[in-house]
Amino acid sequence: MNIFVTGGTGFVGRALLAKLAELPDNRLSATVRRPDAILGAGIAAVPVVDFDGSLDCESKLQSVDVVIHLAARVHVMRETSADALAAFRRVNVEGTLALAQQAARAGVRRFIFLSSIKVNGERTPSGRPFSADQPVAPLDDYARSKWGAEQGLKRIGAATGMEVVIIRPPLVYGPGVGANFLAMMKWLQKGVVLPFGAVTENRRSLVAVRNLVDLMATCTRHPRAAGETFLVSDGDDLSTAELLERLGRALGKPARLLAIPVPLLRLSARMLGRADLADRLLGSLVVDASHTRQVLDWQPPFHVDGEFAATARHFLNGPRS
Repeated sequence: MNIFVTGGTGFVGRALLAKLAELPDNRLSATVRRPDAILGAGIAAVPVVDFDGSLDCESKLQSVDVVIHLAARVHVMRETSADALAAFRRVNVEGTLALAQQAARAGVRRFIFLSSIKVNGERTPSGRPFSADQPVAPLDDYARSKWGAEQGLKRIGAATGMEVVIIRPPLVYGPGVGANFLAMMKWLQKGVVLPFGAVTENRRSLVAVRNLVDLMATCTRHPRAAGETFLVSDGDDLSTAELLERLGRALGKPARLLAIPVPLLRLSARMLGRADLADRLLGSLVVDASHTRQVLDWQPPFHVDGEFAATARHFLNGPRS
């Protein structure tokens, strides 16, 4: 099988290429931003400067069976663009659809798109997890751009017969993770006292990068994946306090948590202009991935504690600021 991956040097991209390279009879190519980027042995590098409507990869897609599209303008906590929606749409919608149209013309059989659980919304009420068949509620520009790309891909699939598969993960973690998960590890490693000891009633779904790429690899070949939208998680939903406690154990640095009442934490966050951060730390976002498991007969092969341990080892053995 010839598989073409975009975003080959990213956090998910490197893990995906490593997984695909383990499987027999895969021939892999991947886009890179720098021509001197190093991929695994036997993986062809395809330099691409920008993913937008001007993208031209059609010559590289001849004889490709499956495209897995990871490259994106990712969600950021502090947006600097004057027109964030336009910036997100340029890459996440226009670039995605340009690639899909070229893939369809080249005869690609299946197009797998890494979307985001943020298409479903930002939070879930108690006992009402997100599912693949419920109405969407994208609330920020990043989520709207991912939803726009999903809609466009479905139109292209319907018009051309190319099979489209959409995957919406929640927070992805694993060795080499950055952003908020990395920040949590730094807090714990430094012994910072964190005010989340009372945040025990919320639940957050996560997905280890090895579980996510295992699902993607399954979707390259499974006949029932065609036309589906899949939600994915580790299946072990954690409160914020439990997440910090288990991550602290993995780091060998027990979490130092103060039990500050949740309403007081929310009030403090609003006063500091960080209500969005409070929602992520104090609220719930739970994923029901039963549809994914049933359709594909798939289970996440890796458990959260083992993946926390692997993530912590990588963090402790690498450079840190």
